[in-house]
Amino acid sequence: MQLDTLQHQQQFHIRQRIRLMVNQYQVHAVNPDGSEGEMLAFAQQKRLAFKEQVTLYTDDTKQHPLLGFKARQRLDLGATYDVTDQAGNPIGLFRKDFAQSLLRSTWHVEQAGLPQITGQERSMPVALLRRFVDSLSWLPYHFDFVAGGQPIFSVIKKWGLRDRYVVEVQNPQIDRRLVIAMAIGLDALQGR
Repeated sequence: MQLDTLQHQQQFHIRQRIRLMVNQYQVHAVNPDGSEGEMLAFAQQKRLAFKEQVTLYTDDTKQHPLLGFKARQRLDLGATYDVTDQAGNPIGLFRKDFAQSLLRSTWHVEQAGLPQITGQERSMPVALLRRFVDSLSWLPYHFDFVAGGQPIFSVIKKWGLRDRYVVEVQNPQIDRRLVIAMAIGLDALQGR
């Protein structure tokens, strides 16, 4: 898929596949009728890594990198993750706001040319339930990412046996690769 085609996507579906030692993610376009379209990216994350690094490829053959994100620090509760393109050039970053996340998970996303974007779980009751009742970590959640009171994108975890997400982009200027990295980061890093 060409970058300009990716940049025009307003919605993505992300599905997680759980394997023995890795989490795998498939990112799909959404067709005009709402059905799942072509695969846009494939990611594989090793569990229990000391320094988180995830590379996303154009498909599950893992031949052509599309983007990646990597933690600046090892095992830091408020770590910053740099998002880069296939050549290692910076796209942006995201980081967890550890203090605000004690009650309701909060993330900050930065991209050159845009104000800082803050994403937070929409529902305080669901956020509290997920924190204090470990067996309810499967509960769906909804993150809204805004800047200056304006919606930028949202990530919705759907009900189901396997984790599925719907990502909706409201701001045409946000780099879709940064949005995809943040959406996968929510799943991969949320419990840390």
